[in-house]
Amino acid sequence: MRPPPKLTISEWADRFRKLSSEDSAEPGQWRTDRVPWQREIMDAISDPTVREVWFMKSAQVGATQILGNVIGFYVHQDPAPVMLVQPTLEVAEGWSKQRLAPMIRDTPVLTELIGDARSRDSGNTLLEKSFPGGTLKIAGANSPASLRSRPIRVVLCDEVDAYPMSAGPEGDPIALAKKRSTAFWNRKFVAVSTPTIKGQSRIERGFMSGDQRYCYVPCLACGAMQRLVWTQLRWDDDRPDSARYACVECGYEHGEHEKLTMLQHRQWRATEPFRGVASFHVSELYSPLSTWAEMVDAFLKAKGQPETLQTFVNTALGESWADTSEAVKADSLVGRREPYTPDRVPAGVAMLVLGVDTQDDRLEASVWGLGRDEEAWLIEHQVLRGDPGSEAVWHDLDRFRLLPRRTEDGRSLLIEATAVDSGGHFTQHVYAYCARRKAQRVWAVKGADGQGRLIWPRKASRSAKHRADVYVIGVDTAKDLLYGRLKRVHEPGAGYLHFPLSVDEGYFAQLTAETVVYQTVKGRRVRGYRPKTAGARTEALDCLVYAYAAFVGRGGPRLVQFAPSVERATAVEPEVVAAEAPPPAAPTPAPPPVRRRESNWLGDRTRNWLR
Repeated sequence: MRPPPKLTISEWADRFRKLSSEDSAEPGQWRTDRVPWQREIMDAISDPTVREVWFMKSAQVGATQILGNVIGFYVHQDPAPVMLVQPTLEVAEGWSKQRLAPMIRDTPVLTELIGDARSRDSGNTLLEKSFPGGTLKIAGANSPASLRSRPIRVVLCDEVDAYPMSAGPEGDPIALAKKRSTAFWNRKFVAVSTPTIKGQSRIERGFMSGDQRYCYVPCLACGAMQRLVWTQLRWDDDRPDSARYACVECGYEHGEHEKLTMLQHRQWRATEPFRGVASFHVSELYSPLSTWAEMVDAFLKAKGQPETLQTFVNTALGESWADTSEAVKADSLVGRREPYTPDRVPAGVAMLVLGVDTQDDRLEASVWGLGRDEEAWLIEHQVLRGDPGSEAVWHDLDRFRLLPRRTEDGRSLLIEATAVDSGGHFTQHVYAYCARRKAQRVWAVKGADGQGRLIWPRKASRSAKHRADVYVIGVDTAKDLLYGRLKRVHEPGAGYLHFPLSVDEGYFAQLTAETVVYQTVKGRRVRGYRPKTAGARTEALDCLVYAYAAFVGRGGPRLVQFAPSVERATAVEPEVVAAEAPPPAAPTPAPPPVRRRESNWLGDRTRNWLR
């Protein structure tokens, strides 16, 4: 009859929680002092004055284990209906198998309370666990049915920035989950995530709605309390192993071996008034599970391209990525033109791809060359006049597509993959063209707006009439990547986009014709691309997006990493290149004939039977 001891979540974890070998590098008894700053976050969740907790963090800080401790505490100490929401049902099932099941098995107090799901009379399933006084529901943010369950007192949301915009037709999954707890006076809501894009990030908005607590640690030389920030990390040249942290006051440089001592004397300081919502921010700089040298090494590898740098900012620094793609100006690109021609392709090109945009009276096509680290060259942009409803313009496209291009070092390159826009008024003609050339990697594509879509889908759909493979590509994702490179990569090398002298100012106006816009959809701020002015032409941008999609679909990111590096030479003056006689062009090969398989039903059946 003795009531259980009044414990905080961190005290419960230090006494009862056992880490499993499947999800921890240090299995055995949980010790909060191993990552000491986690104590205040866990104890805020069990604080009766705190209604919500938002934790914006980097990777490698043990946030998933914190959620495990919260679940264990409410199962053992304060039974209640609990729900954990993962981004998808598939992720929820994986978490239940790989994280929850080992925790229940290896933590004796939980093993006694939650029966084995394999037992017929346990009352437990993969996504729902029963225990005396409560239940644990594991849901997916993409499934409105799993969020529409019985009333829930404790709602835990993991990786909220990966949630879909809407759970089916029913709206924001976080709002749906929180609504389950409105009947409880002592309800709790906890959200954990790595941030994404500034202005879109759910976890950043939640963090800003709270008291915004940061972890301050002392300098071991002068005692000044300070936040650990990336700008104070120092290293010698390109040597990550020399990383050390410099005090903002006295400049004393701390070694990695001093990090834990600094963390043991930490202070969490709120920067806004507390109104029932506690919010925390932590970066990988604080993590004993990762070293400063490893962070420097990751930064040096990521800084060359905007998309990899964004990943570093999000997952290592735990900060949202500031989007400046709308700041790309045509004038800034005109001066980047270089003296090369389609008959003299730069030596750094390892692969050619083609993007084709379909208009009512023409086709527009851009040949792009890709090299090591996705350095890219526009080789040629052509406008093929004609009615896409007739065969003539498609024959012109074949001649343009099958033309070999010769490199400066003597290689002859053919286009390896082609993506043709199937939107507009000539969809069936595009399907018919691509279906007959499937063996040549000529693919019909259809652009789809929306953040988070894959640039190239995992599988294609099939058109009914022509049986052409149709690939739905994430155009907004591609534009984010390509505009980011145009804005941030200013020197030849990884991710740099080169342009020839053959393109004029009008081409760059089309390339930069769109800008980022935000709209409110179902109460959420949604980001997308729209033309800067009504009626602006965007064919150059569309061709670039389709060409890059073809590159991804061909597996180019894996292939060009083995391309030879380019020795940078002094640029050649335009008139010198014009004076040189180009090598003779190879004859245009005829399109390969389409071979029809003879029907031999009886012979095939007989051979299969004999085999």
